[in-house]
Amino acid sequence: MMMALGQFVFSLSTLAYQEFQRQTDWRHSSTSRIGVRPARQFLGPGDDSITLPGVLLPELTGGLPSLDKIREMADTGKAWVLVEGTGRIYGLCVIESLSETHSLFFADGTARRIEFSLVLKRIDDDRIDLLGTLVSTAATQLLEELL
Repeated sequence: MMMALGQFVFSLSTLAYQEFQRQTDWRHSSTSRIGVRPARQFLGPGDDSITLPGVLLPELTGGLPSLDKIREMADTGKAWVLVEGTGRIYGLCVIESLSETHSLFFADGTARRIEFSLVLKRIDDDRIDLLGTLVSTAATQLLEELL
């Protein structure tokens, strides 16, 4: 396991990302003053964003079902706990965006190579009302299978 977002596990057989990019911001307010530099006041932490770009080779690694699962999770609007394979916890994250590029096609139009980029944003850890659960996701999957 490389990382887990809720119950979704990033691995070679699902979505293997090639990079882990993290940007953390802090907020500072500025007030203009005459004849001197603006006064600054620290307001607290800002956005904490994680981007996971990678390449899928469906013949060898995960494929479209893994990307579809991420989209299903994002459609709920819920936050998911992000945990690295080492045990490091990054907190509750919402899925902000997922982009994909298909290339190198078979005769039937199936892509041999799918590049993806997943962007996650950390939310306040005390917002457990936004927490996605295994039960709600499993219930949604069951209903889809029955219909």
